[in-house]
Amino acid sequence: MKKKLRKSKTSTGGARRSAEASPRSLDPRPPLRPRKRFGQHFLEPAWVDKVVRAIDPKADETFLEIGPGRGALTLPLAARAKAVTAYEIDRDLADALETGRPPNVTVVTGDFLVAPLPPVETGRASPARTNLVRVVGNLPYNVASPILFKLVDCYRAGLPIGDATLMLQREVADRLSAEPGTHEYGVLTILIGRHASVERLLTLPPGAFRPAPKVQSAVVRLQFHAPAPPQVDEERFAALVKSAFTRRRKTMTNALLAFAGGPLRPADALHRAGLDGGRRPETLTLAEWVRLAGVYAQSGAVL
Repeated sequence: MKKKLRKSKTSTGGARRSAEASPRSLDPRPPLRPRKRFGQHFLEPAWVDKVVRAIDPKADETFLEIGPGRGALTLPLAARAKAVTAYEIDRDLADALETGRPPNVTVVTGDFLVAPLPPVETGRASPARTNLVRVVGNLPYNVASPILFKLVDCYRAGLPIGDATLMLQREVADRLSAEPGTHEYGVLTILIGRHASVERLLTLPPGAFRPAPKVQSAVVRLQFHAPAPPQVDEERFAALVKSAFTRRRKTMTNALLAFAGGPLRPADALHRAGLDGGRRPETLTLAEWVRLAGVYAQSGAVL
């Protein structure tokens, strides 16, 4: 059952709190401890400036923050940017942020995965637009992939996302930036790569967070763009990739048996796409996957 989201009121005033302020220092209540069920690991102060420099916020920019926690990034961003909308699932943390928020910060209490689009002007993003939304977030490992796909869905739905600078476990960052033929290359690489280029900005050691996770993390930037190469039916494309990678160690001829895409035989589809049926799913480039999906589309296959 979806939780009801509570949104605070904001002011259009230009006043800013100092970057050094935090909800913990502004709120007289005891500091809140991380909750394991939310996968919380709070960024240490010594690393905040490095991450903020990597984000490089500008005075006329609007930010959407996922998982602000204690506000380590929220307040430095608010001091430099036009506005910040922060989605926090932990009600206690959201209340603490609300207590100490600057007037250009909106705190939304609820799960970003079930939240509606934020109240900004919508429309397809392009380099010429001046109302682009920038996304930042410290994503828990167990929901990182769903949040990444939600961002793609928001972009496709018309939210003008320019980029997303995200803290992720290194394993997820490796999958996002993987090359064909590697173990990390897969569904996440291909489906996110359809809509965004990936740049690795920083490596974060376990000590950059409290409590310290057992693995290293990374800061990556997704630069959103129109789907490339072009493909009309994104749903068919996603279904094809997901089904084939359920048999990633099989040959493409065998892996495509998992795709209920219509009467076209796998061998025929691969031949029309100019692909060797003896290859494995993890060896196909993004362009080759799009070409194969196009063959199925031309054959009239339906999902």
